[in-house]
Amino acid sequence: MDHIKKLFNIRDPYLYDDKLFVQAMRENVCWHYNQNKDYRRILDSFSFKPNDIKKITDLENIPFIPTLYFKHHYLLSGKKRIIQINATSSGTSGRNKSMISFDFYTLKRLFRMVIRLFKYHKILSFRFQRFVIFGYEHTFRNNKAVAKSAWAFTFTSPAKSKDYAIRYVDGEYKVDLPNIERKLVKYAKGSTPVRTLGFPAYTYFLLKQMNEHGINVKLPKGSLMTLGGGWKQFTAEKVSKEDFYKLAKKVLGLDSESIIEFFGAVEHPIMWTQCKCHHFHVPAYARVIIRDADTLVPLPHGQKGLINLLTPASKSCPLSSIMTDDIGIIHDEECPCGIKTPYLEILGRVGIDDIKTCAEGATELLKSDKK
Repeated sequence: MDHIKKLFNIRDPYLYDDKLFVQAMRENVCWHYNQNKDYRRILDSFSFKPNDIKKITDLENIPFIPTLYFKHHYLLSGKKRIIQINATSSGTSGRNKSMISFDFYTLKRLFRMVIRLFKYHKILSFRFQRFVIFGYEHTFRNNKAVAKSAWAFTFTSPAKSKDYAIRYVDGEYKVDLPNIERKLVKYAKGSTPVRTLGFPAYTYFLLKQMNEHGINVKLPKGSLMTLGGGWKQFTAEKVSKEDFYKLAKKVLGLDSESIIEFFGAVEHPIMWTQCKCHHFHVPAYARVIIRDADTLVPLPHGQKGLINLLTPASKSCPLSSIMTDDIGIIHDEECPCGIKTPYLEILGRVGIDDIKTCAEGATELLKSDKK
């Protein structure tokens, strides 16, 4: 049976089925082990056999791959001709970008996942909206995952207009916040809801700029502010969530209930969506392990450590178990929103050079193989 397909057919995106998830993970790891010689070499170097995945605790033993590894190596399972989309991480100055490929079947299950999550969180709408994207203007030359995701978001409802804070002008991208400021002032006078999406940093810079200009408006009823992508190179300018929400309320008239944050990565293509209490509940299609930053030993819930993300979603690239450079905590406390799964609190990032992982050995194996 196709356990991966069955997992992604679960209608309730927060309905846990550990047995099915384990079966799907075993199926996924076995596929990549048999189809990807580089991934097989990684697992063999740790004497790990995919068929050893029999219970939920066995997921801790899957050799994880850090996001840093994908910035230097392209791992593809199966035939290159089946690839439909290539996506890159957003990257920061001076660093390489991850290249991840997705086949039709992976894209199909991810599409179903997004639809179910958006329905659950009431993001889908048949009402016309004005979209304001604090990110890259869509062009087919841009393979950044955040650009593709932002463009796809503009189809969550009929679009009356689409405006971008980072515009594509004369073959290059340029930040144009003054144009977005003028558009928001104009849209606030109308009745069509406005949906913003994009980097928190650029969103905050625009809110701060409008506040300094003494511009305080109230967006039409039904407007939403959605955030995703992190602060990237603007970590020094990062403000607390409370201060950010207060500024959004003052400048655009948006309550905290009208602000939704997303979390994800090109190396982990699962849509993590905040609940109304602003918690990232673990969806049915993923699991998370928190590991000690020094020993990489799994930690119990409630303790702070590195975030190790797991999903059997991808058939084209071995993204089964990914180590991020994010620090977080898994909470078991009951959430007032009603979702029963644990939720992930993301505390921040560590320097990528500080993360010592299993992929260092794998890197050396791959290098020696190519000599």
